[in-house]
Amino acid sequence: MLSTTPRTTLGREKHRASTDRADLYDVLDTGLICHLGVVHDGHPMVVPTGYGRIGDTLYLHGSTGARSLRSGQDTEICVTVTHVDGIVLARSVFNHSFNYRSAMIYGTARLVTDQEERLEGLRALTEHLAPGQWDYARRPSRKELAATSVLALDLTEASVKLRTGPPNDEDTDYALPIWAGVLPLATTFGTPVPDPVLPPATPPPPHIQTRHTSPTNTPETP
Repeated sequence: MLSTTPRTTLGREKHRASTDRADLYDVLDTGLICHLGVVHDGHPMVVPTGYGRIGDTLYLHGSTGARSLRSGQDTEICVTVTHVDGIVLARSVFNHSFNYRSAMIYGTARLVTDQEERLEGLRALTEHLAPGQWDYARRPSRKELAATSVLALDLTEASVKLRTGPPNDEDTDYALPIWAGVLPLATTFGTPVPDPVLPPATPPPPHIQTRHTSPTNTPETP
């Protein structure tokens, strides 16, 4: 179960909250990009970035010179991941909505300095974006590792919010001759496009060939 804190307790639409940790893992594991919120020089900054998960730890990475990574070390940050599974079209404009799955994580980011953990974190990031790629591609060099920062964030304080199903219209609107329902939305991988300088006889590896036929998320079918 997810912990409940003042920051993770929903103020509105409380019925859409989930305290099931499995729902948190689902949102994170089926996403590709998170948004990292930090305060830099007294100003808020939200940066899209890749991530990976090992158990109850989320790993983020970036250049050692990145302002977001420097500002996020040993201080409170917020990370969000959102999936849009459909556009909910109601009979009234007011009741239009989205079907979605979202997660918000609060905590103090820890700069990973242990070399073994850094590699494990980078492996998790790589495998999250392209499963099978860590063992296929060249591993990072010393120079590349020196230029890379890895942050770890515990998934201790997190909230999950979900919406599924048809629109919720006013009782008086159901008689209107207006179409209402859900327009599903799914993100899919396209056919791999080779690097122009790649030798023609170099096919995509199996883990890339099979991935492009699978959706990145599983939207609800209304």
